Amino acid sequence: MLFINPQDTFDAFLGSISTFSLMDAIDILLLTYVTYLLLRLIRETRAGQLIKGIIFLVALYFITSKRFIEKFHLKATNFLLGKVLSMGILAMIILFQPELRRALEKAGRSKFGIRLFGFGQSNSEIKLLWEDAIDIICDSCVELSASCTGALIVVERQVRLGETIETGTILNATPSKEIFGNIFYPKTPLHDGAVIMRDGIILAAACFLPKPAKDAQINKKLGSRHRAAIGMSENSDAVVIVVSEETGQISVAVNGKLTRDYTHDKLKALLEDALFNDKKEITIGQKEIFSSFSERRKKK
Repeated sequence: MLFINPQDTFDAFLGSISTFSLMDAIDILLLTYVTYLLLRLIRETRAGQLIKGIIFLVALYFITSKRFIEKFHLKATNFLLGKVLSMGILAMIILFQPELRRALEKAGRSKFGIRLFGFGQSNSEIKLLWEDAIDIICDSCVELSASCTGALIVVERQVRLGETIETGTILNATPSKEIFGNIFYPKTPLHDGAVIMRDGIILAAACFLPKPAKDAQINKKLGSRHRAAIGMSENSDAVVIVVSEETGQISVAVNGKLTRDYTHDKLKALLEDALFNDKKEITIGQKEIFSSFSERRKKK
């Protein structure tokens, strides 16, 4: 049995305290903050389950080593676990690639990240580009809603959507109610897909959007447009507007959450909040569609 001398432990603790400096305190605080961000990142994602599995393997490795209980030393098991854990960093990067990508993108589009690298536009420039476009988007959505014409409009923010734009047709058109009506008219070639807007311009149409990460957990009553909107909002900071062709209802997807029952004024307020206000998160105050695992569990 491994024996730890309490006196040696106490002496080591006193030695650490005597050499503790301000930089050590900053180091600990920084590490604590990074750990907190990582815990927030993996919460309620499949990364959380992977972390539990890794912790289990580490615990099993120490239990099967002779340093824990010499008589319980399982040589073969311990050897294999050691080889697996020796590749732990590479495995973590591969397993958590989607989560790490989202975390890095979020850091890059934060206020600090934008100012640090000098990217991004000033608030006055953004207002100049989007002020008229927001009114046109809202007017168009109301008209499309009245005629129950399905529509999917992606408003790009900090995260560039170049890969998604390449799947559609480049337009570079100044927005108008007539153009939106023509694009989403059911018998036109460009109606089946999403319009992507950048800097107040209709950049592309008929774009294919990514599927949501938790597609199986989304309300089955939602159609392909709503699912595509959720998927796009999970993969970027874009604001995605959906007009239902069945009910004419206007919905908005932001940060993986879909909200509905938008009027002209409420949609305009949300878009202005998303584009003009210098915030990390935007507030969505409409009735939310239950799509997360926890919400499904409450229903049961």
